[in-house]
Amino acid sequence: MTAAQATADASALPAGAPDAPPPPSAPARPAPVAHPPLHGSALLLGTVALSLATFMNVLDSSIANVSIPAIAGDVGVSPAQGTWVITSFGVANAISVPLTGWLTQRFGAVRLFTTSILLFVLTSWLCGFASSLEMLVVFRVLQGAVAGPMIPLSQTLLLASYPRARAGMALALWGVTTLVAPVVGPLLGGWITDNISWPWIFYINVPVGLIAAAVTWSIYRHRETPRKKLPIDTLGLSLLVVWVGCTQLMLDKGKELDWFASPLILTLAIAAVVALSVFLVWELTDDHPVVDLRLFGKRNFAFGVLSLSVAYALFFGNVVLLPLWLQQFMGYTATNAGMALAPVGIFAIMLTPVVGRKVSDWDPRRMATGAFVVFALVLWMRSRFDTQTDFWHILVPTLIQGAAMAFFFIPLTTITLSDLPPERIPAAAGLSNFVRIMAGAMGVSISTTLWESRAALHHAHLTEGLVQGQGVFGQTLLQLQGLGMSQEQALVQINRLIDQQAFTRAADDIFVGSAYLFLVLIVLIWFTRRPGSGGDAGAAAGAH
Repeated sequence: MTAAQATADASALPAGAPDAPPPPSAPARPAPVAHPPLHGSALLLGTVALSLATFMNVLDSSIANVSIPAIAGDVGVSPAQGTWVITSFGVANAISVPLTGWLTQRFGAVRLFTTSILLFVLTSWLCGFASSLEMLVVFRVLQGAVAGPMIPLSQTLLLASYPRARAGMALALWGVTTLVAPVVGPLLGGWITDNISWPWIFYINVPVGLIAAAVTWSIYRHRETPRKKLPIDTLGLSLLVVWVGCTQLMLDKGKELDWFASPLILTLAIAAVVALSVFLVWELTDDHPVVDLRLFGKRNFAFGVLSLSVAYALFFGNVVLLPLWLQQFMGYTATNAGMALAPVGIFAIMLTPVVGRKVSDWDPRRMATGAFVVFALVLWMRSRFDTQTDFWHILVPTLIQGAAMAFFFIPLTTITLSDLPPERIPAAAGLSNFVRIMAGAMGVSISTTLWESRAALHHAHLTEGLVQGQGVFGQTLLQLQGLGMSQEQALVQINRLIDQQAFTRAADDIFVGSAYLFLVLIVLIWFTRRPGSGGDAGAAAGAH
């Protein structure tokens, strides 16, 4: 889960709303227990520990983005293959989210949360020790799987620590940590990569996680939630793993293996289609489905999840693509790329509390429409980038994007959950999270694949007439040969310049295409009904 979506979960609740319901961002939650609110130092330490664990989780999503070129170079793969470090975490995290409710009721919220932190620490340590891409991807899959329960359970435990009348303030404090993470993540990740080494972006989780786990257990171990054994949809979960895993592997490996010309890609595609088909039938007929697909029968939920997930795929794909372009073809260090990405949190921090308070009064469809228009504007501005674009022109769209983030997740989540009865909101929130996180991972794979494909096309166009001395690069080739270079030496120099131009134009294609898609997605928003004003809208907002 990224900082933006975590922020949406935390900040959608109107600040100071009396008797506001806790946000069921988890797929399910344990039965309420009459534990009294915490006070004094226990409340302070509990809030810090829960927020610290969440901060660590969210930070780990954004901190790796600027380190991908360094990781890829160190393990001997291309930067495009290096993005598996991000997609593998996202897919595993998405699959584990629907299990959070069952695990919570089986083991208890406190025990599960503390165990998740400790396993996250262990897998982070293993990620730092990885010596090959295969090892790193395996450990990132494990890290994503154990991270699933951390964010929803941190909200659950935090809300149980405060009086109900102070729920809004509790979530505001929690939300600040998730909003700071996207600012700190790229800066910290870039600095660590440039000045120490990339494994330390994972090692820093070890002391933070151990402290958070120790404090959480010392304060909350006597506030455990009830446990009970419930049936689990083993077949549904297995089918889910198969079709999601095959789909993601097909997207990640397809460009290397020439897509359906490869027997492996063809086999993965067939397996994904068959597993998905059986999964859909099984989940619609099983008494205890791992995900409740019947929720898509609700208009607001169906169109809300669709627009939210596709938009998140576009957003996250471009978030990963930008630092790759900056470091590979613009000569940026990881630190400078982090500085170019960090300002995205500034307007998000300023505007998210306002959106959380006003989402009950304003039409969330208009708010989401405004967010999509701003996203389209930001991506259009990026589509004007060229090889001469300076740091400040790269920084401005990133700064503006923070405003779009604030008006993106909260209103769309409000719409998605607005026409559901309270007892179905936990399952709906879990399914929405699953689809969105999975869409984000797939968005990264699709955007990087299209980037390389478009770059190859631009490269071919730019080299037309090169040897004959035609065009700008053809004339440059003749000039280099006139300076005494052999044709082979001159072509090597020219190829570097052409690669820079080709990949920059390809990135511009992705940016402008994403801008148009954001505008098209506005149509989906207006297929939904406006949530009820006042309490209903507020409850829906608070639910995520």
